[in-house]
Amino acid sequence: MARIPSGVRAVFFDAVGTLIFPEPSAPAVYAAVARWHGLDLPASEVRERFLTAYRQEEAADADRSWATSEARERDRWRTIVTSTLAGVSDPGACFAHLFEHYARPGAWRVPAAAAGVVAALSARGFVLGMGSNYDARLLTVLDGLPELAPLRDRVVVSAAVGWRKPAREFFAEVSRIAGCAPAEVLFVGDDLRNDYEGATAAGMHALLLDPDARHTHVLHRAAGLAELIS
Repeated sequence: MARIPSGVRAVFFDAVGTLIFPEPSAPAVYAAVARWHGLDLPASEVRERFLTAYRQEEAADADRSWATSEARERDRWRTIVTSTLAGVSDPGACFAHLFEHYARPGAWRVPAAAAGVVAALSARGFVLGMGSNYDARLLTVLDGLPELAPLRDRVVVSAAVGWRKPAREFFAEVSRIAGCAPAEVLFVGDDLRNDYEGATAAGMHALLLDPDARHTHVLHRAAGLAELIS
């Protein structure tokens, strides 16, 4: 069972895959946009194409030592969309549609369990925040998700910081925004490298969300967020 370590004053959460989830699923949305532009792909193939393109862009960012910016984030998503939907009649229109779509709060859902954990930790007096490899669109999304209001004042976005997780510079900004020493911060996320390894390398506590038990070697992991307050 996950526990918040003694001495932790702040809990920061990853965004996508931890607290917010695309609704409908990203493959379904991409497939629908592709059909509007003359390409009929099953969602399963969209998913495989997306993962390949996403991993290639992650590797490119690793080669840049995880440096980023608003312009870089827009370019990386343009590349991902164009690669995923290769064969559509108007790649630029597809990118513009999807980039705008994921700036809308209505494109995302917050599971009830996640909302409950945020509310409970806020009531217990923890400093709460969010740290995400995203861009300025995340702030617009959060403005429309009242369940996550306790996090809104402390949101660390990679494009604004200039560094993506797992860069140490990103987590230094988390510590600064939290107003805590790294050892007083617990970072919670679903990505082994970006969230768990990045946070621990920066001197923070970390909890890996691992609902499918894919990373059984990780010491601090949980099947779900609710374990933080159980």
